[in-house]
Amino acid sequence: MQVTAVFRRWWAHHARLRDALPGVLTVLVAVAASAVGTGGSGWHAPRMDGVAWTALACAPLVVRTRWPLPVVLVTLAVDLAHMARTPDFSLSPAASLVALYTLATRASRRTAWAAGVTASLVITAVFAVTHSQSPFSGESLLRFDLAIAATALGDVNRSRRLRLAQVEARAERAERTREAEALRRVTEERVRIARELHDVVAHHMTLVNAQAGVAHHLLRTDPDLAYQALAHIKDNSRTALDELRATVGLLRQPDDAPDSPAPIPGLADLDSLVATLRANGLPVKLERTGLARPAAPTTELTAYRIVQEALTNTHKHASAKRVEVTLHYGADTLRVTITDDGLPGTGHDPGTTHGPGTARGPGTARGPGTGHGLIGMRERATAIGGTVTAGPRPDGGFRVHAELPLALTPQT
Repeated sequence: MQVTAVFRRWWAHHARLRDALPGVLTVLVAVAASAVGTGGSGWHAPRMDGVAWTALACAPLVVRTRWPLPVVLVTLAVDLAHMARTPDFSLSPAASLVALYTLATRASRRTAWAAGVTASLVITAVFAVTHSQSPFSGESLLRFDLAIAATALGDVNRSRRLRLAQVEARAERAERTREAEALRRVTEERVRIARELHDVVAHHMTLVNAQAGVAHHLLRTDPDLAYQALAHIKDNSRTALDELRATVGLLRQPDDAPDSPAPIPGLADLDSLVATLRANGLPVKLERTGLARPAAPTTELTAYRIVQEALTNTHKHASAKRVEVTLHYGADTLRVTITDDGLPGTGHDPGTTHGPGTARGPGTARGPGTGHGLIGMRERATAIGGTVTAGPRPDGGFRVHAELPLALTPQT
């Protein structure tokens, strides 16, 4: 097998040898045919004049794949001259047949068939004249058929090669598409995991950090309040662990099916979320308007995470005295609005770009946000066909507004 592979590689890099091989075989056959006596009566010395004409006609075949059409013209001219000078030599059009086959494999179909039909007619006419036969005789038509057959065989070979090339191109394109699709899905999954972990961890860690600061400040002056702050830290950290465990379980599922065993937060859990933030000092008012009705589980999860992120940013970056969360049920859309008043007269922190409450009061030591929260809100909303807008309010504070579809339309 190794010797065969080496020979094939060597043979593939020697085009002139491949081109010359049919001509060499034709000359050898011509030598053998010219040495046979008439009617197979015996052997005699080869007729070198006929062999010489055959070799002359086969010489251009050395470059038949490089210049197929000129080779057809030269070989045809030599074969016709040979046919006229030695009409009894039967191999005179052999080189032309090889050239016609090569032209059909290399040139366009129109060029190949034009040359093939023309050559067939010329060969048939010259043979009929030089052999004193009718153009419609069996031997004359045999020459015509051989030229047409050579062209047809080359055309079939060319079509097969083109089909194989198309199949290979489609396979390569499909492979590239699969790789690109796999990379896209991996990227989407990484973003999804990062978004889920950010929403779960950032909210609870913000509350734990705030309560830890309170406990540290009051530990010596007011141990009772410090004890309460530590109790809040315990509750929030336990809730964070439970929700993180649930989120990891959700990410292990093949999809976000409603019957997934991992608990998915929804709109019904907003009351508990608001109560937790109120207990940590954030004055939140939750209001529902319109005709409340069940929404798609993904819509409920998206709405919950948007509210959670917005309130977390308000608690983290603002000294708000009033925070309002409004859920409005429209005909087909759930509108979620979160507004805060920030701290009057302090303006907005330009470094914080990912949620409401960018205004920070005097003495606030918290730094600006990274922007991941607002990006996550928009990614969640866009994924289900919704939108999110966020920005400062004209009269101070910050506003986040999301419009989400109540029912999701299956993607086709």
